[in-house]
Amino acid sequence: MNVVDLIGNTPLIRLRNTEARIGARGEIWAKLEFTNPGGSVKDRAALAMIRGALADGKLGPGKRLIDATSGNTGVAYALLGAALAIPVTLVMPANVSVARKQITRAYGTDIIYSSELEGSDGAIRMVRKIVAEDPDRWFYPDQYSNPANPLAHYHGTGPEILAALGGRVTHFVAGIGTTGTIMGTGRRLKEHDPTIQVVAVEPDDALHGLEGLKYLPASIVPAIWRPEGIVDRTIAMPTDEAWDAAEQLCLDEGIFVGHSSGAAVAGAIRVAREADPGACVVTLLPDRGDRYFGPLRWEKTYVW
Repeated sequence: MNVVDLIGNTPLIRLRNTEARIGARGEIWAKLEFTNPGGSVKDRAALAMIRGALADGKLGPGKRLIDATSGNTGVAYALLGAALAIPVTLVMPANVSVARKQITRAYGTDIIYSSELEGSDGAIRMVRKIVAEDPDRWFYPDQYSNPANPLAHYHGTGPEILAALGGRVTHFVAGIGTTGTIMGTGRRLKEHDPTIQVVAVEPDDALHGLEGLKYLPASIVPAIWRPEGIVDRTIAMPTDEAWDAAEQLCLDEGIFVGHSSGAAVAGAIRVAREADPGACVVTLLPDRGDRYFGPLRWEKTYVW
């Protein structure tokens, strides 16, 4: 066994204190994806994309992995690159959290920064240009278009939720970034029971503070985003509501998460307040809150 074998099978816990505080009409459960070895849900998709590329020969000797990322997928690529001896280059917006920059560098990954003013779309445009100029050098998994991304959740996250809760699940709530999590998990849950409601959460504005989530009306829409027949509803989430939910989750449950997790929990709270009595609402917490801290003064690589 190595670190790769620890990806998936994350805990699913009930948020009882949150339920009591908001007067929920049913249960709220949270999948703790920050317990993956790379600290986020993106470990699943990164592993599936790399395994697929190794199997079909797209990734091998002489090839270097490159992709655009707002942070968590980059950390996953970096971890897997170190564990599997695959060289990795990442294109990130310059304003991603300092912690994510430090973590990816610690694994020996090269980073190219795109404009912070263009967000994740700017990173996508830059990586496409880099690959087009020297296609033989790079393996470009393209997490926004790669079917292995949602399939990681179709074969992993969805079945894990069903194994834990079975026919009790009535709603699944998740944020949309690459959209792989909600597409793959939602599809698997719908196949199990078409009455399960799949609810997407996205920022309510293009200028938002929810790192890792996309406001699709003003973004490059991922090719894997095919919501017809899977996503029943989309909640537009204000940044303040998501940030408040993340802070409250820490106080209520002792779970310290990032703001995309706050958005997911805030969405689940809305659903649980409106649902019929006895509802079972499942959401997913993509990463930890410490990813968003600045560097500490004792960091030897920093000059203050």
